[in-house]
Amino acid sequence: MKKDFEKYDGIILDIDGTIWNTTGIVSHAWNQAVKNTGFGVKFVTAQVLQQEFGKTMDVIAADLWPELEVEKRNALLEECCSMEQIALRENNLDITYPGVTDTIKEMAVEHNFYIVSNCQDGYIELMMEKTGLTPYIKDWECFGRTGKGKCENIMMLSQRNQLTCPVYVGDTQGDKEACNQAGVPFIWAAYGFGKVDEYFDKIESFSSLKRLV
Repeated sequence: MKKDFEKYDGIILDIDGTIWNTTGIVSHAWNQAVKNTGFGVKFVTAQVLQQEFGKTMDVIAADLWPELEVEKRNALLEECCSMEQIALRENNLDITYPGVTDTIKEMAVEHNFYIVSNCQDGYIELMMEKTGLTPYIKDWECFGRTGKGKCENIMMLSQRNQLTCPVYVGDTQGDKEACNQAGVPFIWAAYGFGKVDEYFDKIESFSSLKRLV
């Protein structure tokens, strides 16, 4: 396949494992939620979350706490999301991958950036606020807002913005499969959380996205 980046009219980004790594902060926040709810389930680690991030929130909860009935699992997930938002908002450390913000700001002069994630509602907005990327992201969509998976949200965002040839940058096999289903070329962020079996192209660092232009 010819890798001609100039023909693409949108760059759609994943968040976790692509823009930043929140797993250390989020694991502490989720463990606080486990304590708060008192359901007696296991704690999580950053390493465990790296294997789970990229899935929809309901699937993550089912993977982590299969022993809980759905009502309790949903209550725990809601508490996890609440504690996570607090922890991320209070965080003052730079948890973005090297070169992410500078590269997006530089490339946004000529290219339109978007975000599609399987995260909860409000997470994308918080990430943009914390990183200063709000002015550089044209539109975004997520599972928490639509209740739909990444493939459907990629197609929905593309249609809404009249994108005919977007590319998607993500780090997991799930990202790759969603792109295949949506008919969108997948660029693998090889520095992120996951491994993939095939890709349109790959980047070893976010700043190397510029070489595709």
